[in-house]
Amino acid sequence: MTNKKTTNDNPWERAQTHLKATLKKISLDPLIAAGLMTPDRIVEVSVPVERDNGQATVFQGFRVQYNNVLGPYKGGLRYHPQVDMEEVKALALWMTVKNAIVDVPFGGGKGGIKVDPKDLSEKELERLTREFTKKLFPIIGPELDVPAPDVNTGPKIMAWIVDEYSRLRGKETPAVVTGKPLAKGGSEGRTEATGLGGSYVLKRMIEKAGRRPENFTVAIQGFGNVGSFLALFLNQMGFKIVAVSDSKSGLYAPEGLTDIQKLIDWKEKKGTLAGGHPEAKKISPKGILTLPVDIIAPAALENALTRENAAQVKAKIILEMANGPTSLEAEKILNRKKVQIIPDVLANAGGVAVSYFEWFQNVKGEKWSKEAVFKKLEEKMNVATDKVYEIAKEKISLREAAYLVALKKIKEGTDFKGRVLKNA
Repeated sequence: MTNKKTTNDNPWERAQTHLKATLKKISLDPLIAAGLMTPDRIVEVSVPVERDNGQATVFQGFRVQYNNVLGPYKGGLRYHPQVDMEEVKALALWMTVKNAIVDVPFGGGKGGIKVDPKDLSEKELERLTREFTKKLFPIIGPELDVPAPDVNTGPKIMAWIVDEYSRLRGKETPAVVTGKPLAKGGSEGRTEATGLGGSYVLKRMIEKAGRRPENFTVAIQGFGNVGSFLALFLNQMGFKIVAVSDSKSGLYAPEGLTDIQKLIDWKEKKGTLAGGHPEAKKISPKGILTLPVDIIAPAALENALTRENAAQVKAKIILEMANGPTSLEAEKILNRKKVQIIPDVLANAGGVAVSYFEWFQNVKGEKWSKEAVFKKLEEKMNVATDKVYEIAKEKISLREAAYLVALKKIKEGTDFKGRVLKNA
């Protein structure tokens, strides 16, 4: 397990703090409110696997099912040697909030296996995934709990889950997970969804304030799937991308990084951003957050913004594309500086929205084009952004407004006696 985090950078305590603050602003049945403070269920299983050399190894697997008032639990599976249950519970809570904000009929969940997949052969990884699926079989399914990819998992692992679950159920069931390969029922546009969704949110926020993208400079920390697509789409919308960074290096060009696709291709080929734009200045991943720009988008790890660097932030807008990138103490400092924080539960919810689209297509036997997915995603993100923006006019932060949107939706999912309504 990872070292115990302090109160101010513990994601679980942070998530609970935000939830508690919002619960005080809404009339919610006490039983529902109390239930939202902890997961519905945490399942731990042993996963024995035969190694290629004939020996057996037992791995620990888990699934946090947080809340299903609005529909089946929904959230990723991660394969990582340092399982941090505090973080996983927070992520499951945030999934509950995200799904409610973008108005999809899902609750929140998260889980995975304590393993370093790099230590396993592909055959061992497949056996591990299939055995894990057997153990989770009674508690997952299109109507119960719909997992998805997360850290160190992806379409191939989702395909193995579909195959094993379908075998156990006795019929092909692609809707048991999302994030699958297209050939196994995956959706067009899922790869781009989180970054694209974030670009829609930012553009909408700027437009609501009566301003234009061309007037804003942007620095993005993290150039993986989320950060790279965010940069690409923001650039296409007219925002001026002046800095990007990966885990080891960064590029800063005050005049703008104009060919984002070239940088994406360079990173994919070389494995690093270094050298991807000869005219750009080198900058550290940490240094990118304190550049003199209008907008910073932490799109890498949690706790990127802390009390140590928050006071040095010069941007007036923070687009939280990573989960939990701003510590509680950093948020207090940034609020005093009147920095607008567009919260993660809204900013990076594009991925869960398109996960719903994938699930819906599977259930209905439909197949949408990428253009159709993008159009539906834009509509979803714009409606969610408008709701958050309007509530924030009541002199509260965008984060508080986002949580209020979510809690109001959850309240709609219960009757006046607090009983859960079946709407999944």
